[in-house]
Amino acid sequence: MAERNLQPAPRTIVHGGNLHEAARRYGIAYEAWLDLSTGINPHGYSVPPVPADAWRRLPDEGDALAGCAARYYGAPGVENVLPVAGSQAAIRALPALLPRASAGVAPLAYGEYAPAFERNGHRVMPLDIGRAALPADLTHVIVANPNNPTAERSSTAQLLGWHAQLAARGGTLIVDEAFADATPAESLAPHVHRRGLVVLRSVGKFFGLAGVRAGFVLAEPRWIDILRDTLGAWTVGGPSRHAVLAAFADRDWQHAMRSRLADDGARLADLLREQRFTVHATPLFAWTADSRAHALHEALARRGIWTRYFAAPSSVRFGLPASEAEWTCLAVALRECVEAIENTGNPHAQS
Repeated sequence: MAERNLQPAPRTIVHGGNLHEAARRYGIAYEAWLDLSTGINPHGYSVPPVPADAWRRLPDEGDALAGCAARYYGAPGVENVLPVAGSQAAIRALPALLPRASAGVAPLAYGEYAPAFERNGHRVMPLDIGRAALPADLTHVIVANPNNPTAERSSTAQLLGWHAQLAARGGTLIVDEAFADATPAESLAPHVHRRGLVVLRSVGKFFGLAGVRAGFVLAEPRWIDILRDTLGAWTVGGPSRHAVLAAFADRDWQHAMRSRLADDGARLADLLREQRFTVHATPLFAWTADSRAHALHEALARRGIWTRYFAAPSSVRFGLPASEAEWTCLAVALRECVEAIENTGNPHAQS
């Protein structure tokens, strides 16, 4: 019998929001959890009723969605915008369309980037987000701004400098701005007419509409055409298009939500600093690297509070509570868990 040519098992990619796994692991009912494991806005946009035709007809890709997105994001024009089934679809598709080369990804970043490039024959290299000059052997760079989960921010000047370096090598800068809606002035969307610059945007985080699975690729028209041909028709369904159009048009909601999230993000950071954690934060999540991180994650989980733990470096990311009751629950649990960890060394001890 001929031997089968078995490929290595794909890397397991862990995401937040995996409450069913948490419920099984800790024996706490799914409905009883306080889920802080994602950076999704808990005060999501209230979508108006969906017209019946949105369910019955094929999505009309000649509608106003791309133009509305161009205005909302500040892209040069509708020809620079492609609606996709969440930015995840573009992350998976882009590596196969780029020349195989070295690709820089931060050591701690969104978990889909490196595997997507590795699967398509690229050599993934660690990226130092803080440096101005890129290594000479890097051809492609994938960076989130702000970075998820570390909350590091890159200035527009730095990113455009990186783009210039990569463009001179025939390379590409991909900037994931999934968490940029809360601070839109930092976006590179106005610059996507430049060759070799791709910006990914997500509707799920700021608008709290992760379930609609809608996002956008912003790039020069050549790349938009290539991706459109690759991904095919009807990437965003009719009900999702309805939801996004309404959310993008509601400027009053956006303005009020940016103010609210700025306050909530600062409140979360302060809550962690009260327990002597060094915090890096965005308006939608806070991250701390600390020797107590794993013990804290476990102790909170045994109380039904689900956070996102990262092993290297040992760190925890917290999303925002949705109500005053949840804020109180988190504050009490943090205080008691930290006290138990520091006094006994046992994360399961009761205060």
